[in-house]
Amino acid sequence: MTKILVTTDFSANSKAGIRFAIQLSLQRPCELTFFHSYHVVKPSNMNETKFTSFQNTEAVSLKKKLEAFVNAIYKQLDIDPANVHYVVSSSFITDSNIMKYATDHNFEFICISRRGSGKVNKIFGTNTSNLILHSKVPVIAVPNTYRISKIKSVLYASDLANLENEIGIVVDFAKPLNAEIELLHLNYPSDVSNNVKVVEEAILKFPKADIKYHLENINLIYNLVTNIQTVIKKAKPSVLVMFTDQDLNFFEKLFLSSSTAEYSLNASVPLLVFKKN
Repeated sequence: MTKILVTTDFSANSKAGIRFAIQLSLQRPCELTFFHSYHVVKPSNMNETKFTSFQNTEAVSLKKKLEAFVNAIYKQLDIDPANVHYVVSSSFITDSNIMKYATDHNFEFICISRRGSGKVNKIFGTNTSNLILHSKVPVIAVPNTYRISKIKSVLYASDLANLENEIGIVVDFAKPLNAEIELLHLNYPSDVSNNVKVVEEAILKFPKADIKYHLENINLIYNLVTNIQTVIKKAKPSVLVMFTDQDLNFFEKLFLSSSTAEYSLNASVPLLVFKKN
């Protein structure tokens, strides 16, 4: 059973991540833990004993609020909750709190909503950006416009490095969902023939998987994000999968590389980010 940590701050935007996690649970066996991180400021005139009691009361209240918030979404979708847990955890730094809890409790994915368009923090929100850039647990960043629908296809954007290993990871994600996989690589014109051979040899290692590939010459007039957007609009995948070398801050380079730095990925596509090995 796949363990997924689903975060919320009780905002309307955060409902998208919850909806996507619920959809995952409808297509593959999942254990969903809904997680809220909070911070209580200690009043200067309150002693430690009273503050501890106050914190405990606040934790109980927030957990009830979390359960009500999530259950209302299940009710709207006419779905009965199953294999779900509710956790509230106090910390001054939200993203660090999420990462620690996910790592300490062996979660396979973190699911969080993202918002808006613009530079990296605006595209994803500060907490989501930090998770993508630093989390050792794979992160699913769900646009706030997401509405529940069957996951039918996965678009895997690849740089062809460590290809066989990455295809295996994508297959492990997509297979239980009965989702087809399309591998996307953006070629520089001089690399086309060699890249076709590399991709075809890697795909042959997974004969039972439904994998198609799409090699497209990169349009050098536009940055990488705009090229990926173009393919997304045509392919209309359910999920976009990417691998990032977090030591190189790939996503910061990706989204801040253009002169305007105002591009964002297609607003309707959840993004699953794995750390490169």
